Amino acid sequence: MLNGFAAAGVAVRTRIGIGPVRPAQLPPGTDWHDSGHPIPDARSVAAARRALDVARAQSPRDLLVLLLSGGASALMALPVEGVTLEDKQTTVRLLLRGGATIDELNTVRKHLSAIKGGRLAVATSAPVVTLAISDVVGDDLSVIGSGPTTPDPSTYQDALAVLDARGERGAYPAPVVAWLERGARGDAPETPKANDPQMTKSVARIIGGRQSAIDGAADAARARGYVVHVIGDPIVGESREAARRFADTVARLSSRNDSRPHAPICVVGGGETTVHVKGSGLGGRNQEFALSLAPALSGTFAAASVGTDGIDGPTDAAGAIVDSTTAERAAARHLDAQQFLNNNDSFHFFSALDDLVRTGPTGTNVGDVQVALIA
Repeated sequence: MLNGFAAAGVAVRTRIGIGPVRPAQLPPGTDWHDSGHPIPDARSVAAARRALDVARAQSPRDLLVLLLSGGASALMALPVEGVTLEDKQTTVRLLLRGGATIDELNTVRKHLSAIKGGRLAVATSAPVVTLAISDVVGDDLSVIGSGPTTPDPSTYQDALAVLDARGERGAYPAPVVAWLERGARGDAPETPKANDPQMTKSVARIIGGRQSAIDGAADAARARGYVVHVIGDPIVGESREAARRFADTVARLSSRNDSRPHAPICVVGGGETTVHVKGSGLGGRNQEFALSLAPALSGTFAAASVGTDGIDGPTDAAGAIVDSTTAERAAARHLDAQQFLNNNDSFHFFSALDDLVRTGPTGTNVGDVQVALIA
């Protein structure tokens, strides 16, 4: 986040950065904050307070620039008064285990936050420019990073509906439910809406997203001699079901390889799936996608599902890879893939096979990419 304007000889006066890991190189004078992801922690709160302090210190003659990417919801978290960080952590974990979509998750986050849902923009007197890299299917600016500088169309009632849809309301921390119910009654201020005069000074634009990653993967495959098929529709829904649909699409596209019948085929898609966790294992949506994909593909193949941020769920892997030998190698190690899938334990399945994809945090997030290579 910058204030000042780095053009026409006007220097940036204040520069802060927030992320899971400090980059190897930063512009001089950057005030960097390591932070928690995918679950916010005390560092996330400290980073959010610093961002608000910078915003509040600006005058109408300044310009506040926010460079935003997916993950900001956890990295910059400041619970409303009466809701503790622990309450919010528990709520996020329950929503993730319940298979909440990013839209649902961020609807709740925005209504438990003192900085999200347009509140960062309201906190400053300066005009605001947001340049966003989108990890959200559909590129909804109010959802990316929970939209700290954009109007929020969702309501407290919407947030309560998410709790009801993703478990029982009583299972969530009492202060969270009490705050949302208070807001639904009109006893707490709503997030800023599109007709709020304070939002007229804030503009936002998408500068990169899901298609950027898909195009990059497709270009790399073409350069290596593959016939490339790109899946236009986003890959969404429950991860294991999305994997089966992806396998069906791969089979259909592979049978239409008419232009170069003997060339290898690459099928590329992307999006963001969800996992309704019922087991006690460890994994992420990309690892579960890959584990579901292995028995659904046939012939000679290799396939992977990878998070572009390098972080898949609460693990140190970005995703996993499967190929024609996965089933045979698993059987040799007495690994029952279906048993691991039933327990949502894809991480330990792929760890045993040394088939986890580990990139480390990439510093950006444009959703997930799925690739299948067919001989």
